[in-house]
Amino acid sequence: ENQDKMSSLTKNLKRVQDTITKVISTHSCPQKVRLVAVSKTKPMEMIQELYKNDHRHFGENYIQELCDKSTNLATSCPDIKWHFIGHLQSNKVKLLANVKSLYCVETVDRIKIATLLNNHFDDQENPLNVMIQVNTSNESQKGGTNGQDDTLKLASFIVKDCPSLRLLGLMTIGSTINSAKDESNPDFDALVDMRSFIESSLKLKPSSLELSMGMSSDFDVAIRAGSTNVRVGSTIFGQRNYSS
Repeated sequence: ENQDKMSSLTKNLKRVQDTITKVISTHSCPQKVRLVAVSKTKPMEMIQELYKNDHRHFGENYIQELCDKSTNLATSCPDIKWHFIGHLQSNKVKLLANVKSLYCVETVDRIKIATLLNNHFDDQENPLNVMIQVNTSNESQKGGTNGQDDTLKLASFIVKDCPSLRLLGLMTIGSTINSAKDESNPDFDALVDMRSFIESSLKLKPSSLELSMGMSSDFDVAIRAGSTNVRVGSTIFGQRNYSS
């Protein structure tokens, strides 16, 4: 029973990887695309199975769950690369400093959070990769910066005043309505425009900032729009189980 479940997991991963490759070649996308397997609420055995099949980037939404998993998998998955993709509460930020192999915090959306991260990561060898979460759909319930001024202020603060952090890129979740569109998605286009604005304002090389956008239902549209980092959960792991 367990073997079957695991092999279907590996098949799912391969299917998503093949789709990404196909979208890139069909649409001649210039960028490299990283696949982040969103493993929140999923058992560690599943992560180990994908790790054995050479997958390295995994995303978690809850800080405590990420702390537990990163500690327990440190030995069996030494080269794993964790992405934190959930809402960041300021009182929990310090816990992230305990996460072994934390690759990127994708949901920085205010100066307070950047300051706390910068302080808690000041004794690490390398700067911590962070992304700014942008609220491209302007939905009040969503986290993220709102508009150009807000985003630029935070980007500028990270680049100039946070030596322990490295601005890797911009991230958005986008609205459910827009993610149902097959051809193009205004939220993704808005993030692409925001990147150009931030890069020119801060005199960064064009397209040097990454774009984290696209999930299970819309990662193909996101890649066509220019995404470099897609966050795929249910298509790989099956529907999430919150009961356990």
